[in-house]
Amino acid sequence: MTETAKAKREMEFLLAKPERWALQGMAKRTPLWLNSNHFTALGVIGATACGTAYSLSSRSADWLWLASVALVLNWFGDSLDGTLARVRKAERPRYGYYIDHIVDAYATFAIGVGLGLSPFVRIEIALLLVLAYLTMSINVYLESAVFGVFKISYGKVGPTEARLLLIVANGWRNEVVLGANIVVGAAALGMAVLLVVRFAQNLRRLAREEPRKRYRDRAQWANKEPPPGDGG
Repeated sequence: MTETAKAKREMEFLLAKPERWALQGMAKRTPLWLNSNHFTALGVIGATACGTAYSLSSRSADWLWLASVALVLNWFGDSLDGTLARVRKAERPRYGYYIDHIVDAYATFAIGVGLGLSPFVRIEIALLLVLAYLTMSINVYLESAVFGVFKISYGKVGPTEARLLLIVANGWRNEVVLGANIVVGAAALGMAVLLVVRFAQNLRRLAREEPRKRYRDRAQWANKEPPPGDGG
């Protein structure tokens, strides 16, 4: 787990460079009495407020404005907590790795369920989107353990781009329900396809790095003592 928490971060999504520049600038100007935990809490508040605003949009579409503001708060808190620790040379790799991913899972669930409780997206489709996103996240965590690389994006799309897409969608307050369901359903399907492609690529890489052992005869296999815990 220690090595997983220290996995090399690869940020290749579309807005990675300008986002990194902006976050480092903000971290350097953050008052000393604020620490990473404060921003983690802000990210949780933002996700909760976003999900709540989505659910309340059944009463008035004006709640979508609050959902957009809450998404910005969620990005600010979720992105700045780790950057602040790195800028101040105050990293806690295992603590940060653990709390960050638990919080990310909660944020995904809160926003997704809120979206499903809105009048724009059916709850079943919203939950499929949540499932696809969480499965992609789990794959990233497994890659960290297997390859020693933490690659958060799929292609050029990362969490920042996903939030921006939601904010843009929130501005389409006259969007018909059918269209919104099609867009969200297509997004869930696209995420599933990206996951399958990356899964296949990872399996091919692992197969090359750890080829299957072959034995010439049954006697050689019978005399071979398998290592403890080897399930392969």
